[in-house]
Amino acid sequence: MENLTEENKKDEVADFSGNYIEKFQDKNAEEFFSGALVSWEKQGDAFVFHGELASLEIRIIASDILKFRHGIDGYFDDDFSYAIDPSFSPEQTNYKFEDQKAAFVIKTDVLKCYISKTTLQTKILTLDGTAVLEDEKGFHWQDHKHYGGNISICTRVLHQDEKFYGLGDKTGRLNLIGTKRELWGTDCYGYGNESDPVYKNIPFYMGQHSQVGYGIFMDNTFRSFFDFGKERKTVCSYWSQGGEMRYYYIHGPKLIDVVSKYAKLTGKPQLPPKWALGYHQSKWSYYPESVVRKLGDEFRSREIPCDVIHLDIDYMDGFRCFTWDDKKFPNPKQMISDLKAQGFKTVVIIDPGIKVDKNYSVYQEGIAGDHFCKRMDGDLLKASVWPGLCHFPDFTQKKTREWWATLFDGLVEDGVDGVWNDMNEPATFEDGTFPNDVRHDFDGHPGSHRKGHNVYGSLMAQSTWAGQKQFMQNKRPFTISRSAYAGIQKHASVWTGDNMASWEHLKIANIQCQRLAASGISFAGSDVGGFIGSPDGELYTRWIQMAVFHPFFRTHSSGDHGDKEPWKFDQKYVDIVRRFIEMRYELMPYIYSVFQHHSETGVPMIRSLHLEGHIDPETFYREEEFFLGDHLMICPVSEPDKSSRKMYLTSGQWYNYWTDQLIDGGLEIKVDTPLDQIPIFVRQGAIIPKQPKMQYVDEFEFDTLTLECYKPSADTSSTLYEDSGDGYDYLSTAGYVKKHLTSLIDGSNWMITQETEGEFESAYQTYEIKLHGLQQMPAQIVVDNEDLTAQVKFEGSISVLLVNKDFKQVVIKT
Repeated sequence: MENLTEENKKDEVADFSGNYIEKFQDKNAEEFFSGALVSWEKQGDAFVFHGELASLEIRIIASDILKFRHGIDGYFDDDFSYAIDPSFSPEQTNYKFEDQKAAFVIKTDVLKCYISKTTLQTKILTLDGTAVLEDEKGFHWQDHKHYGGNISICTRVLHQDEKFYGLGDKTGRLNLIGTKRELWGTDCYGYGNESDPVYKNIPFYMGQHSQVGYGIFMDNTFRSFFDFGKERKTVCSYWSQGGEMRYYYIHGPKLIDVVSKYAKLTGKPQLPPKWALGYHQSKWSYYPESVVRKLGDEFRSREIPCDVIHLDIDYMDGFRCFTWDDKKFPNPKQMISDLKAQGFKTVVIIDPGIKVDKNYSVYQEGIAGDHFCKRMDGDLLKASVWPGLCHFPDFTQKKTREWWATLFDGLVEDGVDGVWNDMNEPATFEDGTFPNDVRHDFDGHPGSHRKGHNVYGSLMAQSTWAGQKQFMQNKRPFTISRSAYAGIQKHASVWTGDNMASWEHLKIANIQCQRLAASGISFAGSDVGGFIGSPDGELYTRWIQMAVFHPFFRTHSSGDHGDKEPWKFDQKYVDIVRRFIEMRYELMPYIYSVFQHHSETGVPMIRSLHLEGHIDPETFYREEEFFLGDHLMICPVSEPDKSSRKMYLTSGQWYNYWTDQLIDGGLEIKVDTPLDQIPIFVRQGAIIPKQPKMQYVDEFEFDTLTLECYKPSADTSSTLYEDSGDGYDYLSTAGYVKKHLTSLIDGSNWMITQETEGEFESAYQTYEIKLHGLQQMPAQIVVDNEDLTAQVKFEGSISVLLVNKDFKQVVIKT
């Protein structure tokens, strides 16, 4: 950062690294407002209202999505975004525009938006007149005295009992009310529950009041701030330190609908390779080759399931990206091939820093192709990370992203199955990140690092994903990223960074993953057991039990803080950990089906209770309970020595996974939590598909798939999705099968029906149907008009029957 004079230092505050960062905004600076209406015009499905000092554009994206842009002095920026999915297009929408005496009104089939003629302030209401979002001061701005440009601000009325959620992987309480948060991706080693900012930059939040939910996505990559009633209890505000004030209003009315619509706007993920949903083992670092091979042998000999082994920075030659240390790994291709034969995939880390070394081919190519970031006066940026002094690619430049993608040829040829991007906030040793005067191309919209910082990591991950896809032929890429901007879900999974081995961090990880899922990023997880420090056996076990239900499931650790392989703990913990990892693999058909539904609809894989409860006030502040898909509710144990805990069940009825006890929802209950159990509940009427336990995904073909069927009280739908688990054949009907299972009560009969779409042929031929919720042996069971009662086994309280996988209807007569 430039030297600061004593005069302008008073407008800055020191951060943890000793740098100076901008304050939220200068309360003493003059504020400017749009002023009264001068003129207006219609441009397609957009209306532009010109005020005395600024203009407002409102574009109708859909009946429930409006896009707002504010142009100071009447000028709008180029409408460019890294977040919006390139395939997204506005819907054909019926709307009316009215020119009233004091305001204009835009009315769709869902909402009304008023625009004041005297101030250009806006107000959004439901059709029945409920005010959902209304300006307090509304849009205004200040001159940025230090950097030029403007600080653009929006202030809204904070309604009574309003709740706020989202903003990605923020720590702290799940409900954001009463907090102020910052988006400026930061390498925050050992962060705590009050740390802010952290790694990711997702300028999307949801609000809810008056039984109506909505979302605001402020698509701006500059350092940004969100205040949810901390400074002024009746005001919610958000602002950025540069760029245009551009945001989308997304109407619910349910919050889960808001998340789904946001995901469609910013992009839904493609299906990952199924193995990526298995268990991952990582450490900083596994080396040399003999250690990696021994690790694989230990998993297989101990029969603890694992799909993926990660290699951290020590596999490289002097930390040079895209190289191997030929002393530690003399034949990586053979090693990776041998690991594959044992059922392991290999993921390697790649950081953005390219070592300054004239004999290093990647450095040579970067120089020759003009791919590295430059300082304001034209010199190449130099900063230190693991290799020493490095240059850094400008991922905001298209040609650089394309060049970066070509670099993965060698790793893919060696057999590497996935890539893990780290240090991409971007992080450096000297100042924490790049100086603000670093220049970025921004795809033809050049600017400083103030503009490029928050999106840098996402663009690196996008390039990494593209490189894998380019060379992997008909295989699905797998990319992990530590830093992210809105839309990252199109290209990468994420993890929550350098956490700590503590009970507090187990709870933080739970909340972060829920918040990420509510921000469009379901494929997320934490470093199980904590990256920093050494958990005891109980903490590690409880963390595994929670992470089984997180989409990205990886143990990772800093080796100098002790090893965290599952067998490093006492045998009683090893046995429980093994059993829960086995459960992950047994539930793989359910988890994979949930991911497919997420990729198709944008509905989050894991969901906080408020996403399901909607208007149930008991869910507004609940933090630990969460859903995986429609039918499983989980509540981790986040304190030591707990043999029971309280939790809240949402409305309906729920079966205790362990005991089959049917319990009424809408109540707080006390649940037993011996060390080998955490609270898991199954929705009444659910059908949960389970496969045999395996040591890795698709280890073997099996003859029978189990359907755990829970007796319903009302029609309940479940889905089983299947494809080959890799490749892109699933994009045609020949490459997938989706089985729609419905469970219902018809008089005294319990009926289960199956309808299928797609032509993919499952390897198994038989379902093992397990009927939960019956007090005695059924009087009769008829499958597709054939009486199979004599074949039913009654085991405890569960009836078991084998049926053909292509059955149409099962009738259970009680």
